[in-house]
Amino acid sequence: MPAFLWSVVSWIFRGAVVKFVVLSAIFALLAILIPKAIELIAPHLGVQNLSAAFGGLDSGIWWFIDFFAIDFGLPLMISAHVTRFLIRRLPVIG
Repeated sequence: MPAFLWSVVSWIFRGAVVKFVVLSAIFALLAILIPKAIELIAPHLGVQNLSAAFGGLDSGIWWFIDFFAIDFGLPLMISAHVTRFLIRRLPVIG
């Protein structure tokens, strides 16, 4: 019984804990780098003129934008795609 218990404990520490630490470090690094990358890229995409572009929309279009929570979902989808792109470029994972 101690041999079985020792193999389970060693598997947990060798496999699960190491993977948890590595993936947590990758997540923390991406959580720091994604907002910085967006700050660097945003001026080149014309984001500062985005409020002027949305100023000419009708009230019916604004209702759909509010109903589908585009103001929350669109930045979420963009950051998720950028994160997926960066994770797939890591040599250990992708």
